[in-house]
Amino acid sequence: MKPGKELIFLPLGGSGEIGMNVNLYGCNGKWVMVDLGMTFADPSYPGVELVLPDLSFIEDRAADLLGIVLTHGHEDHIGAIPYLANDLGVPLYATPFTAGLIAKKLEEEGLTREVKLNIIPMGGTLQLGDFGFRYVALAHSIPEGNALVIDTPYGRIFHTGDWKLDDGPLLGNPASAAELTAIGDSGVLAMVGDSTNVFNEKASGSETDVREGLLKVVKARKKGRVVVTTFASNAARLATLGWVAKETGRHLVLAGRSMDRITQVAKATGYLKDMPPTLSWNDAANMDPSKLLILCTGAQGEPMAALSRIADGSHPALKLEKGDLVVYSSKQIPGNELAIGRVQNALATRGIEVITEKQAHVHVSGHPGRPELEAMYDWIRPEIAIPVHGERRHMEAHAALALANGVDKAMVPINGSAIRLAPNGPKLLSHEKAGRLVLDGDVILPANGATIVERRRLMMSGHMGVTVVLSRDGKVAADPAITAQGVPVEEDKADFLSQCADAARAAATRGDSRQTDKYAEAIRFAVRKVAREWTGKKPVTDVQVVRL
Repeated sequence: MKPGKELIFLPLGGSGEIGMNVNLYGCNGKWVMVDLGMTFADPSYPGVELVLPDLSFIEDRAADLLGIVLTHGHEDHIGAIPYLANDLGVPLYATPFTAGLIAKKLEEEGLTREVKLNIIPMGGTLQLGDFGFRYVALAHSIPEGNALVIDTPYGRIFHTGDWKLDDGPLLGNPASAAELTAIGDSGVLAMVGDSTNVFNEKASGSETDVREGLLKVVKARKKGRVVVTTFASNAARLATLGWVAKETGRHLVLAGRSMDRITQVAKATGYLKDMPPTLSWNDAANMDPSKLLILCTGAQGEPMAALSRIADGSHPALKLEKGDLVVYSSKQIPGNELAIGRVQNALATRGIEVITEKQAHVHVSGHPGRPELEAMYDWIRPEIAIPVHGERRHMEAHAALALANGVDKAMVPINGSAIRLAPNGPKLLSHEKAGRLVLDGDVILPANGATIVERRRLMMSGHMGVTVVLSRDGKVAADPAITAQGVPVEEDKADFLSQCADAARAAATRGDSRQTDKYAEAIRFAVRKVAREWTGKKPVTDVQVVRL
């Protein structure tokens, strides 16, 4: 597909899912990309931590891609850059704080010289071919959340990025209602917008309110350490907790690489100016526990994050005791319930109290509830609504809300939907290739390719190895050797392996060793039959035939 005299929207990630946002706009033969994010793996990808978007569609058309414009610095919007941007060979554009985070990622991967990163000031503009971009500041749970006004020969797009309304923002100056109304007055063809909290009947709330809620919780603790876990990227929350530390006479401690990185970049770009100095881990270990406020990563139960290691006692310096408090100043992302529950159970087992947003006002979301969405539609007044950034149920509800609030047309995309917005849009043109890749160790693989499928089978059923030794005349020269890993036999394992060996010998004796593949398959089938009869499982079984 090559866009003609038309305006096309084509998501490659983030439509039908929360995370991994990648969106393409095309017109007059060229494409631009908005965001390049990733998501975290779930248990269906054993051994994998990161999931990346499959960019085959645009990689095949890289000569027509003009650049990648980033809305803000969350991982689901910039996290795939170190792994995929260099292959696309186009420049990146981001505001200062977001650019600082990206620069750190590129430096860690040795890509600083290979990928060109352009810094655009807040409220700044850029031109890429027939696409004009203007950054519009919106409140979010990270500094420099931005919408994009995208001007094309075929109409204007308002791409919201992630956003909320906040009457008391602690960092930055989001656009006012008057400024957003002015954008609507100028005429907007389509609004491509965040659907995450469409089921929330109330507005998300202000960071200023959370400040008071956290102060109340921490102030009430006269003894013991207080640990607060939150998204490291939420610099406004870090500013809040710095203020809480000063108000309660506690010393601040940071735990987690991303917490340190975000703090460094925020300070370098003019944020967190009033953040108090932090204690080192060693100094904290020798400090009166009632004088400590520890900020740490791991709010989503990530096994290697600071809170998980603190909870299981494996952190190199920070230890908790009965009577300490852990506060989850974060939202539980769907899919992470089990991981979060494991950490909280580990804390409870040790007598450590846990407070979440269900017990106290210690968190507000960075995404718009229904009242905020309705307000934005009143201001922007697009002809077309294109919901993104949500599961299908979120996006369908968002489309219905838009239509109920005066928008003439709405279309719900899936990843790979090529939608003509103008002329005469919206119209579904085609379904292009879109999918998932996984970062497995240092290797990028198809998410449902042979490696991951085989690993799932190994995880579910275990593995067996069979070695059959043949003499020169093709006869079985020794008892077959059998190994089993992850197959559910324990006390009777010796008897099980013996029976498998008997089955392998019988199949090898009956078979014609000159037909190599057929011969090995018969042995494999015989051994798997025994395994199925013993366990109900069909383990992955490999057969090696050795000829003397």
